[in-house]
Amino acid sequence: MTSEELRRCAVLGSPIAHSLSPVLHRAAYAELGLGWEYGAHDVTEDALGSFLDGLGAEWRGLSLTMPLKRAVVPMLDARSDLVEVSGAANTVILENGRRSGHNTDVPGAVGALTERHDGPWRSAIVLGGGATATSVLLALAELGCARAVLVVRDAGRARETLDAVARHPHAPTLEVHAFGEDLEDADVLVSTVPAGAQDDWVLSLVLQVGLVFEVVYDPWPTPLSDGAEAGEVPLVSGLDLLVHQAVLQVELMTGRRPGVAALRAAGERALDSR
Repeated sequence: MTSEELRRCAVLGSPIAHSLSPVLHRAAYAELGLGWEYGAHDVTEDALGSFLDGLGAEWRGLSLTMPLKRAVVPMLDARSDLVEVSGAANTVILENGRRSGHNTDVPGAVGALTERHDGPWRSAIVLGGGATATSVLLALAELGCARAVLVVRDAGRARETLDAVARHPHAPTLEVHAFGEDLEDADVLVSTVPAGAQDDWVLSLVLQVGLVFEVVYDPWPTPLSDGAEAGEVPLVSGLDLLVHQAVLQVELMTGRRPGVAALRAAGERALDSR
């Protein structure tokens, strides 16, 4: 492959060693018959600008994970509607010297949820208030969620999430509660908190919902996923989300759409080997 034909993509974040994105994107390239390269780079928020400025013409796209999804937005030349609403971009397309930002987490969450469950989606409990919680709340808004409870340890840190959800044209009514409080039953429980933070109170919420969306995928299983399976409550995994959003990323970067099954199989093999 000549330098003119080479196309490079990568995932950026810090820490990054745990990321499954290289496994998923490389599986997509194999399925599509593309000789593209996809790597992983540990990039902090402070170093993001200089990293972007140093990219050559062979670079086509970037996947962004924490803590860069919100930090990259001011560095973009163009933003999709979902980036404007969410205030976060997990995908950057590089073309003709311009950076365009996209958010595949929101439609990825819609795809993950609807693949595993038929609803209803009228109400939700969401644990955690970061960028991933924002994306899933926006996905639930797309599915018609009318009422949601955001559970956070520090209400002040949820401001960006509250503002983003309020920008959605069909924003649900959103309440903020603290961990450990009594909550009403809901159709969906979404957890974006680490497995180590899933205490008895978190696990008790499984009994109050019709679906559990466990965003964590490593380590797997988590106490919450085990609780959902023990209670025979339908479960959507973090790998489901990662796969669906990666399919959309690959399509944005290459113009071709890989299959969900190939990426999920690659992700499962990688997790089993850890």
